This record gives sequence, structure tokens and C-alpha cells, in this order.
Amino acid sequence: MMRPATPDDVAAIEAIVEAAYSPYIERIGRKPGPMLEDYQLLVEAGGVYVLDNAGKVQGFIILLKGEGALLLDNLAVAPDAQGLGFGRLLMDFAERHAIDAGYAAIYLYTHETMTENFALYTRRGYVQTHRAVEQGLRRVYMTKRL
Repeated sequence: MMRPATPDDVAAIEAIVEAAYSPYIERIGRKPGPMLEDYQLLVEAGGVYVLDNAGKVQGFIILLKGEGALLLDNLAVAPDAQGLGFGRLLMDFAERHAIDAGYAAIYLYTHETMTENFALYTRRGYVQTHRAVEQGLRRVYMTKRL
């Protein structure tokens, strides 16, 4: 079940972020962007949704209003829940949310060394639009028309 995140979910979100992104530290040479976020503030601001499976947060997604497109800012699934289709469920939720909000497109970015993400996003219909270095992180931007 997808629902808006509450302050009670912040610890679970932070644990998922730690588990999901720690393996990339060595590859990137520093903590990835999602590990630097203040999730308490993000939850308070809105746009954070959790995948609640039998009372346990198994994943989350952050959706932010953009100019002309919805930004899928972050998505992660608890490592012990991977392979159960939750990532696909979160991506479907993001795209439906964008359409319901009146957007014709959704975009995201990933670090250039997270190459496994490119294939996943490409299979879902996202296309690379550009690359940029932001906050010292080399990002690849991808967009999907809805």
C-alpha cells in the first residue's frame, strides 16, 4: 500500500537509504546524494511516499514538483524486499502521480557510475537528456513522456 510518509517513517526511510546506497560509496568515491539528505525535513515538506507492506516500510519514493515535469527525486527498496516487484510498483506510482497532477513528463537523475539504473530506466521508456555535475556528483538525467 502506498501512502504519504509521516514523521514516524523517517527512521525506516533512513535505514533503507543506508542499506540501498552504501554499496555505491566505493564506486563513487563518496556518499551518494541520497545519503546526504535530511529526510525529516523532506517528509515534513511533503512529496515523500512509502510502500507499506503489512505494517512495514519496504520502500519509498520522493516526488517533487518541477517546471513542466514531475521530478522522481529518489526511489529505494529495502534490500530484503528487492526482487518482489516493489521497485516496479514505486515507478508505476510515480508515473500515475505525474499524470494525475497534469504533467506530460516525468524525469529523474542517477549517478553516472550507477550503470545498472540506466538499463532499468531505459526499459521503462526513459531517455537520457543530459549530464551535469552538481554538488560534486556526476549525474545523468533521463525523461519519460507520459
